[in-house]
Amino acid sequence: MPRFDLSQYETVESRIRKFYADYPDGRIITQNLTTPADRAVGTWVVRTEIYLTAGDQANNLPKASGLAFEIDGGVGANQTSALENAETSSTGRALANAGYSGSKRSSREEMEKVERISAKRDNWLVEADKISDIAGLRWLYAKAKSEGASPDILERIETRAKLLSPDVESPGAYGGLSDGPADGADK
Repeated sequence: MPRFDLSQYETVESRIRKFYADYPDGRIITQNLTTPADRAVGTWVVRTEIYLTAGDQANNLPKASGLAFEIDGGVGANQTSALENAETSSTGRALANAGYSGSKRSSREEMEKVERISAKRDNWLVEADKISDIAGLRWLYAKAKSEGASPDILERIETRAKLLSPDVESPGAYGGLSDGPADGADK
């Protein structure tokens, strides 16, 4: 259940409309900063710069900038459009930095992201409670870790494994919930 009212947050679209009403010659320029390392973990990174005029853009004088990231998969639009979501969030942050933030600095899209992450967190814990074997918990631990689960979530999945099998070691140890040792040596 959300801890906030999404209707209290302005959309990025609304910020864009206000910006162009004030600066018809303004520019909103986005840049995909995603590296191969980011893609390896399913992440997109975008930077947006806000220019009040074409001249400001020609002279590389942005009024403000903003950064955002999104992770592929999960629920909602990130299943197919994580890059586009990162661009929208980045634009919303840049516009907020330029003074277009309404009564709340965060945009509605950013708060929806918080809601998605909270739902995913709750889903990982619900799923962990349903799993009754170590192999299943290893899979869930690896998936949660690859999707950026917090250390708290990973620890709670590990605790579930210890309840099922008290001899399960820490997540970094061979035989624990994560992969075996990096050198491939047996225990």
